[in-house]
Amino acid sequence: MNEVLNPEPITLNVLIVDDLHPCLMEGLSKHGCKVLYLPDANRAEILAALPNKDVLVIRTKTIVDKALLDQANALKIIARAGAGMDNIDLFEAEKRNITCFNAGEANSDAVAEQSLAMLLMLLNNLFRANQQVKAGIWQREANRGIELAGKTVAIIGYGNTGSAFASKLSAMKVKVLAYDKYRSNFGNSLVQECTWKEIFELADILSFHVPLTNETKYYFNSSLLNQFKKNIFLLNLSRGKVVNTKDLLLGLNQGKILGAALDVLENEQLNLLNTEEKILFEQLCKHENVILSPHIGGWTHESYVKISQVLLDKLLTFSKKLTLI
Repeated sequence: MNEVLNPEPITLNVLIVDDLHPCLMEGLSKHGCKVLYLPDANRAEILAALPNKDVLVIRTKTIVDKALLDQANALKIIARAGAGMDNIDLFEAEKRNITCFNAGEANSDAVAEQSLAMLLMLLNNLFRANQQVKAGIWQREANRGIELAGKTVAIIGYGNTGSAFASKLSAMKVKVLAYDKYRSNFGNSLVQECTWKEIFELADILSFHVPLTNETKYYFNSSLLNQFKKNIFLLNLSRGKVVNTKDLLLGLNQGKILGAALDVLENEQLNLLNTEEKILFEQLCKHENVILSPHIGGWTHESYVKISQVLLDKLLTFSKKLTLI
């Protein structure tokens, strides 16, 4: 990304409360912004630092709710370093005329690459095979794989990450279907825009790339699963609560789900699971055809830099639109 040229200084007071690449702080300072960088700040420290700040830059850990916004007497921009906006009360922010944006385009390739990697691990039993060989067990037939070529992959949500995943799949000789409630006419040589009815009929693999909203909470459940004609592989690299864990386990136990790859969980604070969550997590871990990773889709060395570059460009551009100079 290239910085927006701006010969005039931008007198923004910026509060950054998570780990971002130095290019963001350096770029903002270069353009005349006053930057307070508190990457390890807790909520109390964030609340204390918010007054008189024009811009708040966050990642995942900071919950921007009404109580926090009540302390933001000058806030005009909330910049989310990443894609998901579910930790921001967007309705409350809009009421206060606060502009919110993310950097979803910055880590879409990273999410897409991990989606493909996890899918290939599932189809080729690589998780189980790796564990067995390390334990001195050599079983070729039991770990016979399934080729991706010739399969039908259904992508739910055709935004930055969904479209990037379709692009990665283009070399794999698969048929790619995509459904997005809020987009249309996006079909091209890579992807066929389709309805849920077509997905239920044709899909071998289902991959979620949607934000977490009231509409998408528990989007995947037993009712949805039971409409599929085939048994399927499931990928979720969006948000944990898009998939109902109880229903996922039921599908695995019934054989309707042939394998699942999850980069996200309903509760990702594993040391704070309640009794029911702990039982579900332990059951999930017992399945050899389930691959889990700690929400690292989109979190690469390259995306770490690109996210800050995208935010810098957007902050400089939005500062002009909001006449903050």
